[in-house]
Amino acid sequence: MSASVFPPLPPDQLLKEEEASLARELEWLLNSLQETLASLRDGLEECIALLAPQEPGSTLVLSSPRSESVKGFVTRVGTRVVKGDIHLRLPTLPPPRGASSYPLHLSTGPTAPSLYLDQLISVRNLINQCLDVVDVSTWTGDAHDANFISGQLRLLSDNIQEARQALKGSDEIQGRWHENPVDDKLFDPPLPPTLSFTLIIADAALVLYIRTLQPLDPSSLSSTTSSSTSDSFTGFNFRERLGLAPKRPEHDEADRVFRYRGQEVKVREKVRVESQDPSLMAVMAKLSALEHGVAVSRRALDIVMRKEE
Repeated sequence: MSASVFPPLPPDQLLKEEEASLARELEWLLNSLQETLASLRDGLEECIALLAPQEPGSTLVLSSPRSESVKGFVTRVGTRVVKGDIHLRLPTLPPPRGASSYPLHLSTGPTAPSLYLDQLISVRNLINQCLDVVDVSTWTGDAHDANFISGQLRLLSDNIQEARQALKGSDEIQGRWHENPVDDKLFDPPLPPTLSFTLIIADAALVLYIRTLQPLDPSSLSSTTSSSTSDSFTGFNFRERLGLAPKRPEHDEADRVFRYRGQEVKVREKVRVESQDPSLMAVMAKLSALEHGVAVSRRALDIVMRKEE
């Protein structure tokens, strides 16, 4: 489909009219983008409100679905976990004398450290940066400068994508559990050295990893060798091959060696439980919608500015 101007205009005058029409369209689009930015500000402020530390917080159940391995709950207030009571029943973690499970209680003492969720801190900071970008685009910068607004929209897009990715989580975050262990004093009684507690965000859910560890120092290696030798004499290996003895737990980190708290360890047992957080799910949905809105605005501006490929 084509359009023509009647009466026909000379080529040079037609080009001037096209440029004038494009300039008017660009001016209209830049004015309409101010309304879009105001709508983005409202959406971002809603996300900040959902992440704000409001009492009584969100209490989330953290329990293994088909076993008694992990049973408990945590309470999240903003970016911090303020309460937690979890009980473990793992073959590789004997409970205290007289107890049927191993307790993990977050300490509420005045000198106890706080359990912060770094991913949520990152999300909150990125959303605040987005709000700063919107304010600069609306009040400080030149709202009629197409190149300036284009750059601000690109910055908004990058920050929103990064915030959404932080809520989604990644394999890299999950794989760094041994590099930044939690403070033992978070718990009362303190966490034993052969137990790893990792709490992260994945797909807008709170995910807990419990790992029991085996140090790989020379003494433990020699004791492991001697015990395996004694097992062969007692017939334990024979019973295990026949399926009469309990099977050793299998997981994706069984054959790996990690550097944890200054020593090399192997993961004897690994348990993962998760709990969907309604507030985080709402934030992720809003960020996805905001990301789409910014992408539409960027595309429209690129077309009018003739930046499209």
